[in-house]
Amino acid sequence: MDESIFYKRLKLLSKNLGKSLNQVEKELGYSRNGLNNYKTNHMPSALRLLELSEYFNVSPEYLFGKSELYELKGHDDKNSAEIIFRRLDEKQKLNMCKITNNWLIHEKNVI
Repeated sequence: MDESIFYKRLKLLSKNLGKSLNQVEKELGYSRNGLNNYKTNHMPSALRLLELSEYFNVSPEYLFGKSELYELKGHDDKNSAEIIFRRLDEKQKLNMCKITNNWLIHEKNVI
């Protein structure tokens, strides 16, 4: 059976934080493999949904697949870039550094 979008997004967000689902469960005080209940179409309670969206700093709509973008809550633009960067995998971070370096060289003549 295919994984639910909710579960796929939990895995993606965990991976982007460099954590396993078991680490997330432990930090939130959930039972071991408690998040595996959402692998299929089981849905979380409203309380758990809010806890997970707060933990990952995304909207509940993003977790359910109603929004395609991370919706960073409670952060100004200065902090948003850092949060987005931390959520990238290593390859994406390296690519972002190359893009930023080229921008600094060509657009701002800094380096």
